[in-house]
Amino acid sequence: MSAFFSRQGLSARFATVVVACLLLCLAFPGGTCKAASDAQPATDWWQLFDPRTSPIIPIPEVGTDPNGGTTVGVLPVYLVKDSRGEITEIIAPDVTYNQYLGYGGHARVLAYPSGDTQWSVEFKAKEHIERGADFRYATGLSRQTSWSYSAHLQYDRSATARFFGIGNDSSQSAQTNYTNEQVLLDATLGWNLSPALQLGWTLRPHYVAIEPGAIPSLPFIRQSFPNLPGVATDHEFFNRLYVSYDTRDSVSLPTKGSQAVVSAGATDSSFLSSTSYAVLGVDVRHYQPVSDRVIVAGHVALRYMPEANDAPFWALSSLGGDRSVPSEEQPLRGFGEDRFIDRNLSSGGVEVRTRVLDLDVFATAVSVEVAPFVEAGSVFHSLSDSPVRDLHAVGGVGFRAIARPSILGYVDVGYGSEGAAVFSGINYPF
Repeated sequence: MSAFFSRQGLSARFATVVVACLLLCLAFPGGTCKAASDAQPATDWWQLFDPRTSPIIPIPEVGTDPNGGTTVGVLPVYLVKDSRGEITEIIAPDVTYNQYLGYGGHARVLAYPSGDTQWSVEFKAKEHIERGADFRYATGLSRQTSWSYSAHLQYDRSATARFFGIGNDSSQSAQTNYTNEQVLLDATLGWNLSPALQLGWTLRPHYVAIEPGAIPSLPFIRQSFPNLPGVATDHEFFNRLYVSYDTRDSVSLPTKGSQAVVSAGATDSSFLSSTSYAVLGVDVRHYQPVSDRVIVAGHVALRYMPEANDAPFWALSSLGGDRSVPSEEQPLRGFGEDRFIDRNLSSGGVEVRTRVLDLDVFATAVSVEVAPFVEAGSVFHSLSDSPVRDLHAVGGVGFRAIARPSILGYVDVGYGSEGAAVFSGINYPF
């Protein structure tokens, strides 16, 4: 299985923890970054906000997203650590204001009880339209037992989604907005033939309703694309089989090894679905250490839909944003999520992850990483089309903070043909 928190169901703005820690350390190198053992215990209430001693990180949020716009707020983060000083739980509520969605807030808990098990719970609500609940659980991540399991239950109303049309040359001027309301259960069972080789089955009941969005300056998708499959209400009962070969040294923070996933999935209108389509996917990642501080990470993916005549637009191959999910959407960090959509997809990228600083902040050991990257990809309609023709290329740099063994926050800045894009979140893009 891929990294458990590969999707951004957990708030992307949690990555402001990273930015705040870095700014504090740069601004106050003589105090903020002292080792935890050198810090004096807190005796007054205000010392709870002393970064040398406090388990609470009071973070001012400033987030931006190519689709969601600008969000500001306050995020108090509470870190729970074990006897070895490793983070086992993160409690992070927030209060925010977004230019499109108004005031809102999140309540979230992320838990890392062991290297083999992770879980999370999140609730969110905004003044306008958006609501959500997200529950995730995975165990057997190290594949040391015969079976691995994961489950993701989600209700979500996201009101800033964009659609530009079908095809690799879709125009930015054709941009539309919509609310994506969905309910899904994504359950995966993996049979571990060895720690490296896994056979798996994913089952996903999924309901999607498309409604007017929250961006008044953009037309509603149904007005501009009335005949597009999937612009009303659809449901699917999706099944996928996959084979995964994984020699990475870590699911969350790999430093060496490779992962290859080959999958085939389908849903059929004759069985509990309103639509029919089939998907074939290949996803390959490799991590090559160059020194104890430099790792070259590479990624390529192909996604083909040999049967997709009535597939809803939200099920087609999607390129854009900052996430790579095997057999699903792929990143292009100079563009927003779902910028290019069609039946088939090719994607690739390389980044050089360079550890530039090690420090203790908020009583936690943190490594700071800078990662210049390049990416390219395209979507195309016919199976016979070349996957390397008319590629969209982007370049940029990522800034990451790592609290091992499982936590990474990032801010990635990319530049493509439509300008710059900024992303923040948790976990590597691939």
